[in-house]
Amino acid sequence: MDILSKIISKKIDELNQLKKTISISDLENSKFFERNNKSIVNALIDNELSIIAEHKRKSPSRSEINSQTPTEKIINGYQEAGAVALSILTEKNFFNGSNNDILNARKITELPILRKDFIIDEFQVIESKSIGADGILLIAACLDNKQIIKLSELAKSLGLEVLIEIHDLSELNDCCIDSVDIIGVNNRNLKTFNVDIETSISLSSKIPSNYAKISESGISNSNDIITLKNFGYDGFLIGENFMKSVDPGRALANFLNEIKNDC
Repeated sequence: MDILSKIISKKIDELNQLKKTISISDLENSKFFERNNKSIVNALIDNELSIIAEHKRKSPSRSEINSQTPTEKIINGYQEAGAVALSILTEKNFFNGSNNDILNARKITELPILRKDFIIDEFQVIESKSIGADGILLIAACLDNKQIIKLSELAKSLGLEVLIEIHDLSELNDCCIDSVDIIGVNNRNLKTFNVDIETSISLSSKIPSNYAKISESGISNSNDIITLKNFGYDGFLIGENFMKSVDPGRALANFLNEIKNDC
């Protein structure tokens, strides 16, 4: 069984248990159901250099990344450094994330927040709204076209934006629908966890212009950013490159300065 299959199998078990203790009405009673969401798309297109900075404690490809820096320091640092939005991993078994990471971030920032998880069920979409997320990640590799439509349309009905993550052309063809806002090309193969930014380069011209377009994973230097901007990417989702530092906000600030100096 590959890594993605293991994650999804564990997620199904987790959701079956969660639904026994928390109801949809419980989620809908959250104060965040009255909140006007921030637009991740606008944040991407309104800024010349758009970094979605990620809060990620652990990864199957790297194991422990950063378990010590408090969420508050990470979020404040990212905001001060110039991130246009935040991506927060809430998957607990393989990434050591938690819904509390979004809840704690929401207390201290108005930056748009993308909930990054392995979303396969409508319960998780409603849950995302209930914890203060502004958008959700859907991963094409673990969803079929009908699931993508169902989950993304529910998200849109709740005022959440939808980022669909793809790895190849066949996945792209399944997700070019009206209820998707952003198409993200993940340079990391979720079955092998190998990384290659050529994935973003090869798919760039195939993504329709009516979607915001971002590149994810394996972006570690200014040359990568400059190259991918030349291929039309509106923004970049970067986590591990910052989170491996004890001060992720400072790492982001240094990265942005490096890019500006090289442009």
